[in-house]
Amino acid sequence: MASKCITQETFDAAVQENIEEFSIGPEEAVKEAVEQFESQGVDLSNIVKMVPKVSADGLQKPTHNILQVLDDLQKSVACLHPEEVLAHLISFCDQCKQDKACHFLAAQKDAYPIILSAWKLATADNQGLLLQALNALSALTEGHPDLLDTQGLQLLVATLAQNTSAADLTCSGIRCVRHACLKHEQNRQGLVKAGVLPLLTGAITQHSHHADVVREACWALRIMTFDDDIRVPFGHAHDHAKMIVQENRGLKVIIEAAKAFSDNPGVLSELCSTLARLAVRNEFCQEIVDLGGLSVLVSLLVNFSDHQDLVKQVLSALRAIAGNDDVKDAIVHAGGTESIIATMTQHLASPQVCEQSCAALCVLALRKPENSRVIMEGGGALAALRAMKAHPQEAGVQKQACMLIRNLVARSQVFSQPILELGAEVLITQARAAHRDCEDVAKAALRDLGCHVELRELWTGQKGNLAL
Repeated sequence: MASKCITQETFDAAVQENIEEFSIGPEEAVKEAVEQFESQGVDLSNIVKMVPKVSADGLQKPTHNILQVLDDLQKSVACLHPEEVLAHLISFCDQCKQDKACHFLAAQKDAYPIILSAWKLATADNQGLLLQALNALSALTEGHPDLLDTQGLQLLVATLAQNTSAADLTCSGIRCVRHACLKHEQNRQGLVKAGVLPLLTGAITQHSHHADVVREACWALRIMTFDDDIRVPFGHAHDHAKMIVQENRGLKVIIEAAKAFSDNPGVLSELCSTLARLAVRNEFCQEIVDLGGLSVLVSLLVNFSDHQDLVKQVLSALRAIAGNDDVKDAIVHAGGTESIIATMTQHLASPQVCEQSCAALCVLALRKPENSRVIMEGGGALAALRAMKAHPQEAGVQKQACMLIRNLVARSQVFSQPILELGAEVLITQARAAHRDCEDVAKAALRDLGCHVELRELWTGQKGNLAL
């Protein structure tokens, strides 16, 4: 059931009423209002819960700090006072950091055109003002991508293009791109048409030793490949991925960056995650291998085995590029299966790592009996069953493990008995009973293991009466 919503004015009126009619203090009045609305199922996440100010003349109607800052900013822009504009922009960002509801209220009160005017006031020799304008836009558009209009979109791309050497400006500008594109297909397509992709890949290359820029650029590139806007029937996610790779050397840029940040697990995690999002075509998977990406990924599993977040992204990337049958063999020959199994064993307590490990092994075993043999000899089936036993409530782990077992025996029946002796039948049956998502894959695994499975024939092709 969807939560109810109220306006800021409604909340403020309730606080005021609590103070005036029940003679309670401001802080308690706010607390009472919060409890009152939450008991009615109202979502207050976008409401500024402010204690009203008391002046010398007594209690006044509350004016939220964020709105006062916006008013001061508008006046400073109108008077063409860059120093004051800079100070007010900094104050605006501080307010948004303190309370996420502030930027929601600011968005409702026409903050976007005010910040856009301040942005235009910034000149080429006043990069401090330009940086703060971008920071303010980034704070405002987080969660509100609809605010960015065509004028702002063009100005954003122009600002990035004109300040490629400034790391701070580039980082803040790319953050604006990221906020504007998340769950907003129109902004994605508009920014791509305006030329943002070469600016993103170029930022990774130019600022190859600036961790924040590389991290932001990777995140923005991934969002360009999302299809997360429910308002459009289909997006251009695949086309954008192709453009990043084919027109902007995206794979080479990311792999080279991974070599430059070989000792930074946080940045490496972002790079691996982006690589996985771009491996959308058979030839792209092969290109990653040809560029040395496979050796980088396998070495990361070995050298950073203690970093759970990083190995999770490496496993995801290996799973993605293994969609190419030739790359499957390359991963196995590079020792990838041993590293994946070792990683799953080491991080058996992590359901995310277990799920990604099983998924990667599952793809490697698909239609590849020889790879299945290597996985079996390396203890892959045992590791998968141990993961199932460790995480019985995790549907993702159960599903991927069932699919792995099925792929191991589908073309290599000789492995069925050894896997059954490890206790596979009981675990798969439990997964089938506990998780609806596992129904089909569990039955397929049991069937190929030679276990008894009742298969219900949904339709025989015979015409019959419909029971209404």
